Amino acid sequence: MGPEWVAIIALVALFVLGTLLPINMGALAYVAAWLVGMYSLKLDEKEILAGVSGDLVLTLIGVTYLFAIAKNNGTVDFIVTKAVKAVGGRVALIPWVMFGVTALLTGIGAASPAACAIIGPIALGFAGKYKINPLMMGMFVVHGAQGGGFSPISIYGVITNSVMRDNGLEVGEMTLFLASLVVNLIMAAILFVLLGGGKLMSQRIDPDEDELIDDLHAGGATVPARGYGTTAPTGTKAQGVRVDQVLTLVAFVGVAVVALAYDKNIGFVSITAAVVLNMLAPKQHTDAVRAIAWPTVLLVAGVSTYAAILTQAGSPEFVGKWAAGLGAAAIGALILCYVGGVVSAFASSTALLPIIIPIALPIIAEHGINAVALVAALAIASTIVDVSPFSTNGALMLANRPDTITEQTYYKQILTYSFIVVVVGPLLVWAALVLPGW
Repeated sequence: MGPEWVAIIALVALFVLGTLLPINMGALAYVAAWLVGMYSLKLDEKEILAGVSGDLVLTLIGVTYLFAIAKNNGTVDFIVTKAVKAVGGRVALIPWVMFGVTALLTGIGAASPAACAIIGPIALGFAGKYKINPLMMGMFVVHGAQGGGFSPISIYGVITNSVMRDNGLEVGEMTLFLASLVVNLIMAAILFVLLGGGKLMSQRIDPDEDELIDDLHAGGATVPARGYGTTAPTGTKAQGVRVDQVLTLVAFVGVAVVALAYDKNIGFVSITAAVVLNMLAPKQHTDAVRAIAWPTVLLVAGVSTYAAILTQAGSPEFVGKWAAGLGAAAIGALILCYVGGVVSAFASSTALLPIIIPIALPIIAEHGINAVALVAALAIASTIVDVSPFSTNGALMLANRPDTITEQTYYKQILTYSFIVVVVGPLLVWAALVLPGW
């Protein structure tokens, strides 16, 4: 058996084990990289570890460190509070606010499950109180997370753009981001129309701040008060934005401007901003480093190491040439979109991205398909399916269901919707981004 097959079989095994067992897939990937590298490719440990992207790991640490500080000092809660107040009592706009806030959180560096864990309880709490369809509200949160998830300073965006650069592909950071945002906005709009959004248009609530704060607390949120590291008790009025929160918001804008406009490393810029904010309030952010998304860092570091082993084994080229040789490159691209969608519905989207993109290289190289369009299609097809109850995001929505619906009913609704997304989503994304031959 050739090394390309050994690497593929090991890849399938680590995805299966990572899905069935509560073991970080990055740890499994390190084991697979060591065994396949040592005994199939005859590499030494230094050669195996050469596949780790220090740039990618630093960026993940930096952006999640900065987001941890924003969560810790109440900036995230401030954003949620002001966004909900902005609807002015219009019930129909609440799902869209939840979509927008979740997209903002992932767009500035929150891991998708972290954003869903923060906003999900709040959103579904509103759904129960104001008779909003729970499926619509829950899926708005997930689609919002995925909609903002490919910004240039987001985790998904950083991974995808880094993999493209490492493989010598053209990088279209804003194209990728906007494509994902538009696709998820369209899916949210369809849900809004089909699940009773029109009936909400005539409903109004009293946008009294005391009631709003009670609702946020019912959803599990804390509301910032004046001073560092404090929260307003339920039923008290939240104060205006604090100096540390203003500085945090400025830091996020500064990271985006410096990294994008001046082409500086996002990892170095974001971790510098986080350290400065930490120095300004060291006692408040004592545990901020612990809140870095270390499981995600392990996941991406391990999987990127194994992805390098796959490349050395010739597996991506083997699979890519098979897909490209099906008679039409576009059909091969469609198959890869479905592979990404189906696998990601049960496994980690973050782990899949560094692997699925190199597989598409032969289709791009030999058939002239636009690299940005194909990678965007693969990335979106592999992440829109996170509505699945078997994924972390879908499971979080199920766990936070309102009392207005039974768990079994809600589970069936999410499962049915995720099945539709898995079946139809990759096809529509492929038809919009790949088939026209942009």
